Amino acid sequence: MKYQFELNEQEEQPVLSIRTRTAVENLPKVIGEAYGKIMGYMAQLGEHPAGVPYTAYYNMDMQDLDVEMGFPVAKARPGQGDVQAGAIPAGRYVTCMYKGPYSQMEEPYNEITKWMAEKGYEPLGVSYEYYYNSPEEVPESELLTKIAIAIK
Repeated sequence: MKYQFELNEQEEQPVLSIRTRTAVENLPKVIGEAYGKIMGYMAQLGEHPAGVPYTAYYNMDMQDLDVEMGFPVAKARPGQGDVQAGAIPAGRYVTCMYKGPYSQMEEPYNEITKWMAEKGYEPLGVSYEYYYNSPEEVPESELLTKIAIAIK
């Protein structure tokens, strides 16, 4: 499959998120529960997402993933309980749009990693997935996910 990579400069983006650790097989349940809690809290605040939901991956240990699920918000808001106030850092990111099932995302990750190495870009260790639709809305083959990897 052919992927198109872009280099983007991103401003800091305030978010409300939940960070946790989980095994990859539990990820869909963990993500769903986190989004539900965050949306419930946002409703209490009268806040709406300022963009699509995301998951940040701080490591790639499939048995002990360090992940953060969240929504961008228009301005910094206070956290509550598990829901934390934070931000996606400003900086340079390599991005790639992927269309297809989540179970086959290893290929675009391998390709983006190869492209970055060829261009001399060094990852900072955090990758983000932005979800433009969900398996409840469209068939797996139509899922749209933007991968963004922070670089030095």
